Amino acid sequence: MTAARVGPSATGLERDRLSWMLYLSVATYGYFLYGFGVSVPLLRDELHISRSEAGLHGTALACGSVVAGLWGARLIARFGRDIVLWTGSAMMCVGVVTFCAGQVAAVTLLGALVAGSGGSLLLNIVNAVMMDRHGLAGPAALSEANAFGSGAGIVAPLVIGAVVAVGLGWRAGLLVSVLLVVVVRTVFRGERLPAPLRPATPVTERYQGDAAPRRRLPPAFWITWGVFACVIAVEFCLALWVSDELRVRDNLAAGPASAGVAAVLVGLTVSRLAGGRLGLRHGVDWLLDRSILVLLLGFAGFWVTTSPWVALPSLLVCGLGLGMLAPLTIGRSVVAAGGRSDLAVARTSLGAGLAIGAGPFLIGAIADRTSVHVAFLLVPTLLVLALLGLAISRPLLANGEGGGGREWVDGKAGG
Repeated sequence: MTAARVGPSATGLERDRLSWMLYLSVATYGYFLYGFGVSVPLLRDELHISRSEAGLHGTALACGSVVAGLWGARLIARFGRDIVLWTGSAMMCVGVVTFCAGQVAAVTLLGALVAGSGGSLLLNIVNAVMMDRHGLAGPAALSEANAFGSGAGIVAPLVIGAVVAVGLGWRAGLLVSVLLVVVVRTVFRGERLPAPLRPATPVTERYQGDAAPRRRLPPAFWITWGVFACVIAVEFCLALWVSDELRVRDNLAAGPASAGVAAVLVGLTVSRLAGGRLGLRHGVDWLLDRSILVLLLGFAGFWVTTSPWVALPSLLVCGLGLGMLAPLTIGRSVVAAGGRSDLAVARTSLGAGLAIGAGPFLIGAIADRTSVHVAFLLVPTLLVLALLGLAISRPLLANGEGGGGREWVDGKAGG
């Protein structure tokens, strides 16, 4: 079976039943991910562990992403995208239940590892299929899919904050993610994913072939991989530690601080919905540069204030800047890899795992020695590194490394 392209229509991206299945699959992962982020500080209070030990839960989640990055492409080649997608969803459910059932850190860490592995497999397949089906409009399609994830992520902190406030505990809110997976699986039971496309871009032989995942990827891919790792580290630093900063520096209670993470997610969702259209009109790097600058502006407002009335709008601006970064860098990595979508996405998952593990853990480790406020200076440092990576790799893509790079750096997806 070949993967049919579903490009931009006159009014925007075309969507079919498969598109909605992919979007809603991302939503299940988004609910879990951002629910997990606000649950970790609450778990830390229950288990009486340090911030560094709490940060290890992000590291365990990240190790799951590394597992998916190392083995994802091989599993897809062996079993097919459909089996791996639904197996990943099932693993995520098992991990969530284990995490919620755990009364000691060893069990909760295991749950985070299993959930991270399954969720990353799910997300990797969605990203690869979107890029295969939409071509140059791929980043716009990824942006819309991620909007569903961040939209579900808005709901998760609000639900968890509400159930904590009424005394039901955060676990009841996080377990909703399992119910969402069951609903999506039931509704789309008969839907089938397309097989991977063969690379269609004019790459050199030594860079070609999803069938040979050990062959070298070009330098432009690995620089983009580094940019992706930086922006993912920023996203997870915010997801895992913003609520703690709001509690300590801005004097919010646990429930409102957890719900305050929704400000970032509102910005993420708005950015990704708007980004679907912007991605059809502007070059990828044009959007990446401006998104990072918006994120830096929002972070500056969040970092300098002690007032929640300033911190929450600033976090909204952070979300607006952050929203497009992950889908755009994933799309950039696929084109830099010569169109080898499954391999490129698997390797970016590896980068995500390293970033998720290192970023939040460093925040926690620095915070234990200083404060969360000082530790958050890691965020602008990573964003400056991302800007440098974009500048260094831009000439490589514009000169055609990976094939068709100039269209992605300077051009439009269509529509």
